[in-house]
Amino acid sequence: MDRTETLAALRRGDRAGARELRLPDGLAAFPREVFDLADTLEVLDLGRGGLTDLPDDLGRLRRLRVLFGSGHPFPRLPPVLGDCPTLSQLGFRGCGIREVRADSLPRDLRWLTLTDNRIEHLPAAIGERPLLQKLMLAGNRIAQLPDSLAEARNLELIRLSCNRLDALPPWLARLPRLAWMSYAGNPAEPAPEPAGATRVPWTDLEVGDLLGEGASGRVHQALWRGPGGGRAVALKLFKGAMTSDGLPEREMEACLAAGTHRALTGALGRLDGHPEGAQGLLLRLLPSHWRVLAGPPSPASCSRDVYDPALRLDPGQGLRIARSVAEAVAHLHGRGLLHGDVYAHNTLWDAGTGAAVLSDFGAASALPAGSAGAALARIEVRAVGILLSELLDRCEGAPDGLRALADACTQADPAGRPSLSEVVAELGRRPD
Repeated sequence: MDRTETLAALRRGDRAGARELRLPDGLAAFPREVFDLADTLEVLDLGRGGLTDLPDDLGRLRRLRVLFGSGHPFPRLPPVLGDCPTLSQLGFRGCGIREVRADSLPRDLRWLTLTDNRIEHLPAAIGERPLLQKLMLAGNRIAQLPDSLAEARNLELIRLSCNRLDALPPWLARLPRLAWMSYAGNPAEPAPEPAGATRVPWTDLEVGDLLGEGASGRVHQALWRGPGGGRAVALKLFKGAMTSDGLPEREMEACLAAGTHRALTGALGRLDGHPEGAQGLLLRLLPSHWRVLAGPPSPASCSRDVYDPALRLDPGQGLRIARSVAEAVAHLHGRGLLHGDVYAHNTLWDAGTGAAVLSDFGAASALPAGSAGAALARIEVRAVGILLSELLDRCEGAPDGLRALADACTQADPAGRPSLSEVVAELGRRPD
């Protein structure tokens, strides 16, 4: 049903028994008719509008698991959220939120998105939610993380980009399940090495079909006309807005700093002179038959990708994909970069050969030197191990020993994990 029709249908009683409700933009008051669905409603999307608070009796929605309130001007995360007995996912992005109180955090909180707000402090209670798995805090004013998060044993993904952190707490690198993190744009991030880039005038490009779109920008096929003739490329035009990972400008810097590698969608040049001032990068154009390995996480899977149930790989394909991704990540670590988003949904592959490349630098951060950088890099070893394990789950007759390698990469003690160079060496010893 179209969102614009949903409210009228709700008021007529036509949505009785609904499990999901996606309300239209422009709400100025919470529709009381929502409570008619108290026995069934699991997902509630409030659209974008003018709400500044939620009803005191919201806990009557006793089956509510997911609530989206992004784009409403909430001055604080509504405390009544803590009264909802089954609520586990909250999305309050771009609301102008300044205050997050302990009583606003549901007991079973699993996924919390507070991107692009004005939050300076988080309550200690955030580390006392044992199911917390995914925490999105990019684009706030946070200068210090609560030490209680050191006890968040299930936390797998954290986004901290564009805050005011002068230092990353050492316990972050010791969290047993953390696999994906970003912290670019904080004082704690080392200054990235400046990367030279070919400047490509807009007038030298013939922009073609849209190939895809993500949070940070749109990717088009393009023809780059130069002295030696035309070259087919991919052109990523950035939207310029804060994403859940951070700022597009940092993504561009990381992509350029990454250099070239056969298993990366490397940058060929930086766009100049877009008529609307948009920023852009020219990237290697992959063959049209290459596909994304999996879909991004769903509300149910939280921090894990969603694969096509029909996907089956032969052992050689699985090994080549894993080797390519591991080599790409090892290359990045060698250049002082943490990718931050090593996932199957950021992996493009050729089903015919098993060749693969790692894409999307939106969550990339500069690694500090020495032992601090090595400790953060071992967080990403877990992400590679998770991907390897997912590939093995889809292989018939996986090569001997690879399951043990995946287990070593994902073990709870980060200090005991192998380095990416050791992972690459182990994968390289195995024939396709």
